Amino acid sequence: MVTTVSNKAGRPTGHGPNPADSSEESPPSGRPPPGSAAAALAPALTAMVGTAVPVRFEFWDGSAVGPADAIGTLRIRSVDALRRILWSPGELGLSRAFVAGEITAEGDLFALLRVLRDASPRHLSAIGLRTVPTMVRAAHALGALGPPLPPPAEECRPKGRLHSPSRDATVISHHYDVGNEFYRLVLGSSMTYSCARFVGEETTLEEAQEAKHELICAKLGITVTPGARLLDVGCGWGSMAIHAVRHHGAQVVGVALSRAQVDEARRRVAEAGLGGRIEIRYQDYRDLHGETFDVISSIGMFEHVGAARMAAYFETLHGLLAPTGRLLNHAISKPGGSFLGRRTFVGRYVFPDGELLDVAEVIRAMQRAGFEVRDVESLREHYSRTLHAWVANLEDHWDEAVSLVGRPRADIWRLYMAASANGFDSGDLAIHQVLGIVPAANGTSGMPPTRTV
Repeated sequence: MVTTVSNKAGRPTGHGPNPADSSEESPPSGRPPPGSAAAALAPALTAMVGTAVPVRFEFWDGSAVGPADAIGTLRIRSVDALRRILWSPGELGLSRAFVAGEITAEGDLFALLRVLRDASPRHLSAIGLRTVPTMVRAAHALGALGPPLPPPAEECRPKGRLHSPSRDATVISHHYDVGNEFYRLVLGSSMTYSCARFVGEETTLEEAQEAKHELICAKLGITVTPGARLLDVGCGWGSMAIHAVRHHGAQVVGVALSRAQVDEARRRVAEAGLGGRIEIRYQDYRDLHGETFDVISSIGMFEHVGAARMAAYFETLHGLLAPTGRLLNHAISKPGGSFLGRRTFVGRYVFPDGELLDVAEVIRAMQRAGFEVRDVESLREHYSRTLHAWVANLEDHWDEAVSLVGRPRADIWRLYMAASANGFDSGDLAIHQVLGIVPAANGTSGMPPTRTV
């Protein structure tokens, strides 16, 4: 797990214990000096990433291994990083060392993550099996043995039943209640935390988010149905609601479980003068009863639902729609599905309890709940471009971001966004918009005869 450092003003810089001032460079042969941290850990590094990876590893004592012309440099800035990895081999130990500032890096973060991913075992748990004996010997030689260190304060370990309302509220607060000003720096003026849609090479992030909202409005039929009653599930900071009302005269109810988001969404709605047409609620979708909507949007919220709750989720939304009503489910997906487990970086520090479901299972669950699926579209390449824009925003406002949320959390967000962008580039991650309708009793769908968007 890495972050980047740079000498450019306003850009991320390394943190944590500083390496020794007197650098103990590797000899011309490329072998690290005997007795150095690099010499002790070189066998473990070889087991983890091989010998051909174009990355330089520099250690707290100034020793190093790896090519001088590497695409990036990983700095292991404290012997404590080794202790964390010994107690939690694999991704969790690496994550804790990264968040604690004991591992940092310099260079192109996207490229660095790509080469490390390609060189490492597909499942980082295999690293422990490969390297623990070697690392124990190295740790003994380097004085790294000792009791486990406390995890960083930014780590989330929620209690209670998985995907219960109270636990969901806790993990959603962990992710979204970081601070509205921090998110404004990252997301830009659109305040939209989901995949944008870039319609041209010169499209800005803000224009792409508007295009995404307009695409959803068109798929839901809001563009040709003035006054449609829209439910926006997981409404975020209210951007979809504001767009639907401002451009198409919709009547909107937005629900979310982040108090910070709800407060800011209400402020933005009032500032836009749309309070008479938009109601923002702090409410779980499971508590929506006795109401009927023409259309429902769920944008970037479904990842919190989970496979076990998926059927109930779609059944609940189906029951809220009038005949010929439409649901647009916009969510990250993954072939075969993936639970972001407790021993992963994302599961502990970013999206606790998150699940990425296979789009085929999503379609099947929607149809079982009574929806007729009418349209499926992937925006995979658009999400990579969105994430690159968010990372650039964060880097451009790095000092301000650190002052708002602290360096560890800023580093966490930067790493997860860069790694996610690589996942969308490689096809390991995808994102799909799935449109379902509730047919009338006589089979009428209310859909246009041809797809126009």
